[in-house]
Amino acid sequence: MELSATDKLLKKYVPMTETAFYILLSLTKPRHGYGIIKHVEELSGGRIKLGSGTVYGTLTKMNKDGLITVYADEERKTVYEVSESGKRVMTVEISRLKELHRNAVACEEDFL
Repeated sequence: MELSATDKLLKKYVPMTETAFYILLSLTKPRHGYGIIKHVEELSGGRIKLGSGTVYGTLTKMNKDGLITVYADEERKTVYEVSESGKRVMTVEISRLKELHRNAVACEEDFL
């Protein structure tokens, strides 16, 4: 049976790398590359400091796969935003992470 386009994206991106997760998480509103780097750093409390090469490489791949849309703003800066496909992938990934969290909390005492 042939996989749908959405199933192919899910197979490729779930489970998601932390870098990809935080980049998509930061694109619920349009941002340029530097804005993404700063927002991810802020979201993670300074734990994650993404390099520009990592960010732009990931954005290029996500754009090719249709997870984000890319356009230029009034100042002709490149701006990125999550697409509907990206939102679907994030919904599945967030559900997966919630399950992980539930199970981690339920079993945490076994490791103390």
